[in-house]
Amino acid sequence: MPELPEVETVRRGLDRYTLDRAITGTEVLLPRTIAHPETPEEFNFGLQHTKIKTWHRRGKYLYAELVSKDLQQPAGWLGVHLRMTGQLLWVESHTEMHKHTRVRLFLGKDWEIRFVDQRTFGQMWWIPPSKLPEQVMTGMGKLGPEPFDLAFTPEYFAAKLQKSQRNIKTVILDQNLVAGLGNIYADEALFLSKIHPNTPANQLAIAQIELLRNSAIKVLQTSIEQGGTTFSNYLNVQGTNGNYGGMAWVYNRTKQPCRVCGTPIEKIRLGGRGTHYCPHCQGTEPA
Repeated sequence: MPELPEVETVRRGLDRYTLDRAITGTEVLLPRTIAHPETPEEFNFGLQHTKIKTWHRRGKYLYAELVSKDLQQPAGWLGVHLRMTGQLLWVESHTEMHKHTRVRLFLGKDWEIRFVDQRTFGQMWWIPPSKLPEQVMTGMGKLGPEPFDLAFTPEYFAAKLQKSQRNIKTVILDQNLVAGLGNIYADEALFLSKIHPNTPANQLAIAQIELLRNSAIKVLQTSIEQGGTTFSNYLNVQGTNGNYGGMAWVYNRTKQPCRVCGTPIEKIRLGGRGTHYCPHCQGTEPA
């Protein structure tokens, strides 16, 4: 699933190519992709003849602020969640259609945004200007602070972790705790913090918690600079892979030597998620 760096990379690409362009129409090839309104016809009616003012990201959600064609009136919001395999691609209209294309947004006669989604879990919303995105986009209103927000303080993080006996890997994947941190970057942040992923959250010292917070921010910033990580379906809006995967510390490197100490990276499952770590740098599994 695309995580915060991948979604942020897509947001920046959309901001680069689509701002102030008019949406002239849509084609919905898989109706259940549209989470709101109830029908593709309503979705098209809401978006048609609006312009994209700017794109925002909240956790792993994307949403565009729309204005009327004369730029004078709010025209609602276009929301997107990529889920596991979604891609938003900026393509010329004559480009051959991918077989997993679910929605097309026409921005003039020559260019369009295509939502491609192999597993079909992705969703799109048109939200009227009378509502806010978090009131309509399922789950968005429950998200915790962004890792880069001022609200994500060491004190906030420590207070949350000290209430949980669950393993730290599972805890930091909770989007209600911190928005956007997923499986890849949880493994990476725990490695940089030298914390075994199965350590109970409430057993961490304050210094470890602060280091983990800082490591999470650092690894997310690094991945954004590299355009995200591509291990399966993720592509940016131009259809290009992210570059972080080649420099990952532990993620997807099972049995490969640790970049710090040379010990083979191990993989276990925690909370149903594959988890990569170095048994030397991050210590043995807690008893």
